[in-house]
Amino acid sequence: MKPRSLYGLIAALVLVLIGSKSVYIVKETERAVLLKFGEIVNADVEPGLHFKFPLINVVRKFDSRVVTLDARPQAYLTLEKKRLIVDSFVKWRVAEVQKFYTATSGDEFRAAELLSTRVEGELRNQFGERTLTEVVSGQREEVMADVIAKLSALTQSELGVEVVDVRIKRIDLPAEVSSSVYERMRTERERLARELRSRGKELAEGIRADADRQKTVIEAEAYRESELARGEGDANAARIYAEAYSQNPEFYSFHRSLQAYRNAFGQGGDVMLLKPDSDFFKYLGKPLSNGG
Repeated sequence: MKPRSLYGLIAALVLVLIGSKSVYIVKETERAVLLKFGEIVNADVEPGLHFKFPLINVVRKFDSRVVTLDARPQAYLTLEKKRLIVDSFVKWRVAEVQKFYTATSGDEFRAAELLSTRVEGELRNQFGERTLTEVVSGQREEVMADVIAKLSALTQSELGVEVVDVRIKRIDLPAEVSSSVYERMRTERERLARELRSRGKELAEGIRADADRQKTVIEAEAYRESELARGEGDANAARIYAEAYSQNPEFYSFHRSLQAYRNAFGQGGDVMLLKPDSDFFKYLGKPLSNGG
């Protein structure tokens, strides 16, 4: 290859290299700053194709989308000085590129560390102003709204970061307290169960006593009604017998004598000593009178 052609090829390669180093692209999902010898000359480069001077200008790009910071669980004290373990997360994004670069040197890990410190401090303030019941259930949404409002203003002024959302994933008691709390809860549930059982037994005894009373009353009324019915039946029977036998007293006397003979002579081995002219044998010795 001729020296002239070699020089031309080298020059072309240098031009291509310089051209590639002179062009940069900022995506729609990115924010960028343009530096000149480490000094910011363009604090917010628009998305698109741009040019720079190689070795003089440097471009730093940052993700402009919402980033989730999963903070490590921290211990906070409530207004009653009760210790809670809170697990939370933060959603944030770069709002002011120049301020973000100045505060963090463009290091997202450094930004996450600084943001996490400020989130922990604000949560500690909010928990310290409220009771356990308020932070657990009663005012959790209010706590989150206050944290977001104060943090967003603070981080935007100091870090160039906008806090989009702060949420609490979980609130736990410390391990040394949880066992005693669970034991107290179990004791309370056992007490409530015993109370309910005793009430149930009391109601059962009352129902059983009332059922026994009703049974006794029903049986007494039934016995009374049966005795009344039996008495009325016996009275009717006696009346009917009396009316029937009063029509022929001689026949009635004869019928009763036959019943007496059947009862007296129907049992084997019995011995009776009676006079022959006794009234017991009066129908054995003489016939009935006519019409009698």
